[in-house]
Amino acid sequence: MNIRFLGGAGEVGRSAVLVNDRLLLDYGIKSGNQPQFPGDVDPEAVVASHGHLDHVGTIPSLLSGSARPPIHWTPPTRELALTLARDTLKLHGGTLQCPFTETDVQRVTQVSKTHGYREPFEAAGHEVTFFDAGHIPGSAHVLVDDGETRLLYTGDFHTDDQQLVSATTARPDADVVVCESTYSDVEHAERSTVENRFVESVERTLWEGGTVVIPAFAIGRTQEMLLLCERHDIPCYVDGMGKRITEMLQHHPTFVRDADALQRAKSHARFVTGRDGQRKRIAEQNTAIITTSGMLHGGPAMTYVPAIRSNPVNKIAMTGYQVEGTPGRDLLDTGSAEIDGRRMPVSARVQQFDFSAHADRTGLLEFIESYRDETILVNHGDRCGDFAAELRADGFDASAPERGDRWSDAAYR
Repeated sequence: MNIRFLGGAGEVGRSAVLVNDRLLLDYGIKSGNQPQFPGDVDPEAVVASHGHLDHVGTIPSLLSGSARPPIHWTPPTRELALTLARDTLKLHGGTLQCPFTETDVQRVTQVSKTHGYREPFEAAGHEVTFFDAGHIPGSAHVLVDDGETRLLYTGDFHTDDQQLVSATTARPDADVVVCESTYSDVEHAERSTVENRFVESVERTLWEGGTVVIPAFAIGRTQEMLLLCERHDIPCYVDGMGKRITEMLQHHPTFVRDADALQRAKSHARFVTGRDGQRKRIAEQNTAIITTSGMLHGGPAMTYVPAIRSNPVNKIAMTGYQVEGTPGRDLLDTGSAEIDGRRMPVSARVQQFDFSAHADRTGLLEFIESYRDETILVNHGDRCGDFAAELRADGFDASAPERGDRWSDAAYR
């Protein structure tokens, strides 16, 4: 087996791995002021691990020429990828920040093939099987068998239960593992502890008469917050792309932990249907508002945060990792943020809660321990080399390929 790393090696973003020069695993975007894309490739087939931009954001561009490689994914990943592609077109269509057209997105629907977990299928001469990765609905570990070598591409995964999805328990036999390492130097607090802190913080602010704005990623995090609010009877609105994602996930009940609970959470929340005038009125209410974007670089949050920022009774509850250089990170670090081109000081209280959907250091090590006698290739992280060195010191055959590198099992035969 030959594995070429086109992206996601030594970085978080633009994940893309080419197997035997035929089968492409993921094809994402590295977000930023100037988005970055993986290297050019012309695969016979594509397999997507899950529906986040850094894993599927560039897939439609593979269909811009004459090639029509089939795209394999779970049903939720297909829906999420198409939603993200259309949103990218809406925001950046016709610019260098969008490497595909509406026609390319339409072609995706024509070549799409969906599969459930533990249902083997053929792709570019390989047997491929999805296993639940416990990251977001539809996320998958991807097992690729070329008849001689079995590759486990972990995608993003979590080893603890979340409100929306259950932890991964799959440990399929493999000869080589390409493993994500996003939080290889971080230990998450117990999930129940984080949830309790969040609920107590929101309830306290509401009891004091304030408004809580909860910036949240549309995929996974918005639904996680909705489930917590319903469970603790916290009044809430939901706004932004998270509304569409919540409704879509209801069509895929087997890919969430508790479909009935998600239905109750949707019924409990009030979906915002109006524009900025309605949003400003909502911001004056004694309520919680779950809204995109999770890092404050767009979406309805651009209305809610300015509306509540000057009252110290109010609160902004950040629920996801804030990438350096984003308004969300600036707000945490400096107490102010640039929103719609204006630097705004924020008097409202700001709190950060670690609702990560990735395995932490302990989770990664527990997962990798199942593959102690196999080859570990570390990717999808800011410290891949350091983590690989730590694994080698513990007796693993581990390395951290760089972008453009190839790995071959020929030396092991």
